[in-house]
Amino acid sequence: MNDGSQPILSLRGIDKRFGAVQALSDVSLDVRPGEVVALVGDNGAGKSTLVKIMSGVYQPDGGEIVFDGLPVSINGPKASQALGIATVFQDLALCDNLDVVANLFLGHERTSGGVLDEVEMERHSWELLRQLSAKIPSVRIPIASLSGGQRQTVAIARSLVGEPKVVMLDEPTAALGVAQTAEVLNLIERLRKRGLGVVLITHNMADVQAVADRIYVLRLGHNSAEFAIGEVTTEQLVAAITGASDNVVAERAARDRTGSAITPEDIDPYAVLPDGAGGPGRVSPDPDQERDA
Repeated sequence: MNDGSQPILSLRGIDKRFGAVQALSDVSLDVRPGEVVALVGDNGAGKSTLVKIMSGVYQPDGGEIVFDGLPVSINGPKASQALGIATVFQDLALCDNLDVVANLFLGHERTSGGVLDEVEMERHSWELLRQLSAKIPSVRIPIASLSGGQRQTVAIARSLVGEPKVVMLDEPTAALGVAQTAEVLNLIERLRKRGLGVVLITHNMADVQAVADRIYVLRLGHNSAEFAIGEVTTEQLVAAITGASDNVVAERAARDRTGSAITPEDIDPYAVLPDGAGGPGRVSPDPDQERDA
């Protein structure tokens, strides 16, 4: 039984290659119960590939996946769901012509006496939506009639039908307005309060700062940085994502040695280099001399 101190899902040294392209290299990630972990990175950083490995769409070429303390092999989406990992992809995969109940139980329909048990499915639908404090006027209206935030609510509620332990949300607030975004962030908070591990994949730094507990930054298929939410600013996050701070570890080490962070203003571009750095006693050229030349 996991008391919350140990990760419910751990990835260690995950590698994934597509032909000559190394999409992921030695990537690690931990998710604990009752924790929101944000996975951020620029386009092409490997976020979607990592999510598809956790959801069973892709199989890793190397590394180890541990779920609830046991090494596992996720050979497909059904295996991922059976373990207790639910994924809400960015496109939501909802059927616009079906009502809320039909979408929630699509592929997992409840039957009684060989026929669909509509009463039980409707009862359970309302139960799920109440747990999320969802603002859905009726479970019998078509998905096409719902707003973007309400559709995201239905997709998240559907992920809870199988009682998962980890829920992954891929860009849940993309293309949503301010009010709808706030509604989705409230849903994420409720998932955390239910004791679920939540993986939030997003480009929105405001969303990350609002709900995440820890942040993993991917860059070019590698772990670029890991932050606790209280120890990082938006500027530092953006720098880690874009590669403006590829020397995060070196900067932290320098800060530990000097007691303060090294800034560009601390560096004298015309200082005398030590022996062996570009030649004995070499001095950087005078800019005035360069202009005269």
